[in-house]
Amino acid sequence: MNRTTMRESAFKLIYSLEIQKKQDNLKEQIDIYFESENIENKSAKEYIEDAVLGIENHKEEILGLIEKNLKADWKIDRISKIDLSILKLAIYEIQYKEIPFKVVINEAVELAKKYGEDSSKNFVNGILASIVNK
Repeated sequence: MNRTTMRESAFKLIYSLEIQKKQDNLKEQIDIYFESENIENKSAKEYIEDAVLGIENHKEEILGLIEKNLKADWKIDRISKIDLSILKLAIYEIQYKEIPFKVVINEAVELAKKYGEDSSKNFVNGILASIVNK
């Protein structure tokens, strides 16, 4: 499983948790996801688990960065769950992992194109570019 596929799997789990509003017993949710998606690759499991738990551990900082970079009349609850999930994953990777921001932004935009609305790719790109430029 390559990094792009791992990132997409992590996004799917983050999105699922976002919709369910299930933030309790994350480890169990992650294990259920691995089983239901037949994910057995060790490095994929490590990456996905690290991303989900890392986002939860840094939730306040990540949401704060998103909020700071929204237009003045926007609130975080106005962002689609898909875009929010993509942003959380990308910001976690940019802020807390040693992954080049250009790679992270490119992959986030690709996820937005695939799963989001027509405007998602520009929205995600704009927020991430604003965060990186600061």
